[in-house]
Amino acid sequence: MAKELTYAEVKKHNNNQGAWVVIHNEVFDVTPFLNEHPGGEEVLLEQAGKDASEAFEDVGHSTDARELMQKYKIGDIVEAEKKPVREKVTTWTSDNDPKANNQT
Repeated sequence: MAKELTYAEVKKHNNNQGAWVVIHNEVFDVTPFLNEHPGGEEVLLEQAGKDASEAFEDVGHSTDARELMQKYKIGDIVEAEKKPVREKVTTWTSDNDPKANNQT
């Protein structure tokens, strides 16, 4: 069973000596990954100690990145503090679609 952590516990780990982030209610210790992160350690440190779900999704991480991050998982947010997980959905429309251009 995964260790259950609170946001208060995560918040304490917000520097390069200990950087934890929450992504979709899962807690990751990214401290050992700081120097390897392709976007630079500053990006991770900016999110350290908080919920980084939106920032993580906004960047559009690859499947490989999502698999790699599992090795840094240390637990889950306690049930009482979990936030709804919103999948990022991209809607593609065509320029020729009259509904997309409000031409109905």
